[in-house]
Amino acid sequence: MPYLLSIPISPICWFSVLKLAAFKIEIFADIVPKTAENFMQFCTGEFRKDGVLIVYKGSTFHRVIKDFMIQGGDFVNGDGTGVASIYRGPFADENFKLRHSAPGLLSMSFITYSKCDWLDGKHAVFGKIIDKLLVMRKIENVPTGPNNKHKLPVVISQCGKM
Repeated sequence: MPYLLSIPISPICWFSVLKLAAFKIEIFADIVPKTAENFMQFCTGEFRKDGVLIVYKGSTFHRVIKDFMIQGGDFVNGDGTGVASIYRGPFADENFKLRHSAPGLLSMSFITYSKCDWLDGKHAVFGKIIDKLLVMRKIENVPTGPNNKHKLPVVISQCGKM
C-alpha cells in the first residue's frame, strides 16, 4: 500500500520595511515553538497587552551594526531595553539547536548580517530570511549615528503571516 511522506511545513511570516520590498521569514516552529508563537503573534497583531495592540507594524529597527546585525522589536522603549512577550514578560530560550551560521538568521530580537558563532548558546535562532536578503543589506547601509542608531527611521510598514 502506498504511503505519503509527511513533510513538515514551516510557517512563513513577512515584513515590509522602508517601502523597499517585503521579505519572507521562515519560522522554525518545530524546533522552538514557544519563541515562534511569540514572533508570529507580533507579526499578525493577535496579541494585546492591557487592551493595547502589540504588533511589529509601525515599530522600528532601532540599531544596526554593519557586518553584524540589525536590532528591533522593542515595543516598550524602542531602544532594546524593553521587554514584551505574549507570555507577559521575559521567557527563557527554548534551546540552542540551531547556530548563527549565516546572514539572515533571526534571534530575539535581531537579524544577523553575517556568521555570528559567538552568539551560539546565548541566543536561540528561530527563523531565517528566505528571500530578498538584499532588503536587509540596504538597511545595513542606512547612515547611523551614536549607538548605531539610524539617522533615518527604519520602520516596519507592514507585516503578517502567510
